[in-house]
Formats: sequence, structure tokens, C-alpha cells
Amino acid sequence: MEIKYTTYRINLKHSFGISRSSHDYYDIVYFYIVDGGIIGRGEAAPSKRYNETTEKILSVLDKGILLPEYCENADQLWNDIKPQLLGISALEAAANMAIWDWRGQKENKAVYDILGFNIDNLPSTSYTISIGDMSELDEKIELSNPYNILKVKLGTPNNDKEIISQIRQYTSKLIRVDANEGWTLDNAKEMSYWLADRNVEFIEQPFKAKMLNETRMLKEFSPLPLFADENSIVSSDIPEIVDCFDGINIKLMKCGGIDEALKMIKVAKELNMKIMLGCMVESSVGITAAAHIASMVDVVDLDGNLLISNDPYAGVLIKDGRLMLSENEIGMGLSLITKEEGLI
Repeated sequence: MEIKYTTYRINLKHSFGISRSSHDYYDIVYFYIVDGGIIGRGEAAPSKRYNETTEKILSVLDKGILLPEYCENADQLWNDIKPQLLGISALEAAANMAIWDWRGQKENKAVYDILGFNIDNLPSTSYTISIGDMSELDEKIELSNPYNILKVKLGTPNNDKEIISQIRQYTSKLIRVDANEGWTLDNAKEMSYWLADRNVEFIEQPFKAKMLNETRMLKEFSPLPLFADENSIVSSDIPEIVDCFDGINIKLMKCGGIDEALKMIKVAKELNMKIMLGCMVESSVGITAAAHIASMVDVVDLDGNLLISNDPYAGVLIKDGRLMLSENEIGMGLSLITKEEGLI
């Protein structure tokens, strides 16, 4: 058994803008566990919002990860590897999903099958319309045609209402709004009522994570539910925000992988909070890993691979806007479709 890794640049079909940044590409890291004929695959898509970068991940991997001399157990492998990752959540996510993929291939089972999850009726994913040049908005709306639900990024200085109004000229589809910490309390009060009249389902992360008092105030009178993103990193965060939000957004890259995501699901259900399963801009490796636990959540926003133009892997499919995993999957069910140096 050995670990391999490589960097890869994923290119956006359109500039991907949120309230605090805009990107045309992202550099990610693929993490592989190679064991004979088995390749367990994982993906690290770090976010500067959480002080994580590709360079920081490579500084850890370049020093080498020690593996146990003999290992037949996924839990043992995870317990040995995790402390060496220095708490970098995106790297933990990559290693964790690679271990699950490795385990599934060793046991000749799909990850969802090992977990005992049903994939017969997985949720529909939303499709993200990011902040950007208003002249590109019509084309972004056209690209969203195959999907039943839109995730619209707001939090602009002046254009939030214009963005929604322009979208509403083309479609009446359900919209989920993500302000990415971009609003003030007065702005959010007005927008919550304005959006409620325009077939919007909920508002995600209206304020900066430190503004919990404002979030608590907004929750008291907002006609729309509030979902936490930047305030919901790991399972221990959830009890602290239950009076501020109606739901949480789980991302493997934030929490550190499938194991911690399952803990978050358990805690949120115990607190009667709604659960969204989201993503960063990722390729099909990270998105497919998340899809294996999608049956356990209420809302799915797994479209990161749909936003890029050079996805080197195939995995989870979308049919009529709904996630689809094969009943014949082994491991995560990934296949390499782009032969480039370092990719396996």
C-alpha cells in the first residue's frame, strides 16, 4: 500500500463569484491510496475562507504520510493517517474519502451499501448561479435548464434584487438563496420578505459567522428558513447555533470527510434541524463521495462538478435534475476519463 497525490487545475465554465471573491479556476489536490490493483481516490478542494490552500496541503504531503505496515481495517488506516494531516479539513476529506473508496473496493461493495443507505430516490440537486457580470446571467440561466432548483448567490452591494428579477423573467423554478455572509441586518430584513414573494425556499448564511446575535434576531421574524454554512463546520458547532438557524449545510471539505459528515447528520437530526449537503467547486471525485450519503439529508447542493469544463473523472450522474448512483457500484464508482500525468 502506498499514497500518491497530484495537483490539478479545474477550470470554470464561467467566472464563479460569491460575495467575497471571484475565480476562473481552482487548484485542487487528488489523494490516492494504491493497494495492488485497488486505487482509492479522494479530492481536496481547499478554501481560503478557512485558511486552507493547495500549498499548505502539499507542504504536508511532501513530507510523507506514514502508513501502517499491515492494514486490513479502514478504521485503523484512518486513525493512523488523520493525525498526520495537521487538521487541514480539505486534506482530511480527501484522505477520508480515499479510505472509503479503498474499503468499498476491498469488500466489493459500494460505499452507500456499506453504510446501509438507500439510493433508489436520491434528492434533486440545485444548480448554482454565481455572482458575476450581469451580461452573463442569461447564459447561466440557460445552462441551468436541465435542473429543477436554482441556488443563487447574492450578497452584492447593489444588484441582489436585479439578479432575482432577471432570473424570474426566464423561470419560476424554486430558488435557494446564498448570501455568503454578505448582508447587514437591515438589508436581510428587507430581503427576506421580498424574496418570500418570489418562490424562494430559504436563505443561507446571511451574515458573517461572528454575527450570531443578528442571525438570531433575523430568525425570529424571517418568513424564510435560515441555513448555516460558515457557522456549521463540524458536529460540535451545531448545538451552539440551534437557536439561530433552522438548518445546516454540510460540506465534506469543511468538516473533514464522510465520517464527520455522518456525525453532523446525527446531531442535526437530534436537534430537529434541516440538513443540506453542499460542496465547494469540485470535480466528480468529491461530488460522488458526497452523493453516497445524500439519501440522509433534506436538501442537496452538489453541483460543483457541473460548473467546471475539464472534469477528469466520471462518477455520480444527474437525471432529470436528480442524483443517480448505480446499483452496481464498487467503492465510490469512479472512473478516470482524462489521461494526464499524475492522474490515476
